Amino acid sequence: MKIVFMGTPDFAVPSLEILLKNNFTVCAVVTAPDKPRGRGQQVSFTSVKEFALKHSIPVLQPDSLKDPLFISQLTALQPDLFVIVAFRILPKEVYTIPGKGSFNLHASLLPKYRGAAPINWAVMNGEKESGVTTFFLQDKVDTGNIILQRRVPITGEMNAGELHDALSEIGSKAVLETVQLIENGKTDPKQQDDAVASPAPKIFKETCRINWNQPVDTIHNFIRGLSPYPAAWTAHNEKVIKIFKSKKMEREFQVSGMNNPDAGIIAAGEKQLFIKTADCYLEILELQQEGKKRMSAEEFLRGYRFVEQEKFV
Repeated sequence: MKIVFMGTPDFAVPSLEILLKNNFTVCAVVTAPDKPRGRGQQVSFTSVKEFALKHSIPVLQPDSLKDPLFISQLTALQPDLFVIVAFRILPKEVYTIPGKGSFNLHASLLPKYRGAAPINWAVMNGEKESGVTTFFLQDKVDTGNIILQRRVPITGEMNAGELHDALSEIGSKAVLETVQLIENGKTDPKQQDDAVASPAPKIFKETCRINWNQPVDTIHNFIRGLSPYPAAWTAHNEKVIKIFKSKKMEREFQVSGMNNPDAGIIAAGEKQLFIKTADCYLEILELQQEGKKRMSAEEFLRGYRFVEQEKFV
């Protein structure tokens, strides 16, 4: 069975790797075009391209997925199956090319969290469980018939980065199992229930700003759900401060400013930093001032002093 694999970030690499380890023929990889990245704007490859080149797999990088040349290249490969992991939305003229169809690995338990950022939204919303879904593609995004699902608990203080890694690993196993089911003609796809669907829209910088007027649980989950990237942020003296890790207070601390009821009020000791939320104080454990490196609150407070009654906004 000839497979074309489509993917871009590091999340997709274990899925490609597991197919090769199990002796499936990946006749080509499709990934995003090379782009200048970083301060030096040096051209770099996607994670999937780097892996493909190391394993001598031909790589296609179309600017447009509707480009007739790209479509003719795919057709000439005579693929049996397209496997899509963390890639772009495919037009119908592409995903209908393979004889056995095209399936996608999505990082949620569909129909929950349809959209571009399912991992972040699951953690931000305080979910106790997530997972992956493989499904056959159809015209409307993330709505195709489900092939299989695998579940992962969202434990304690797990952040989006840690959930990302767990889903990438279990997702690769789901991809392998799905390919095996398709190869053996043993799939039994189930239709999604649109009535219980929920969105996971793309996240922008504005989305990531902390609203200190919300309850402590909401803010704590918000920080976890955006850590380590793109990171929740607040502002102080017109400077952006990213917050990567927090802790809900379990006991009282005697710190200057603690009696002020206003949300966003900063209460700082020599080694600990607390911010007032709508209902409680939240301890900040790791943060990054604009133009500086990420550090612990203790490191941060060695070189940064707050005036009493100041706020994060």
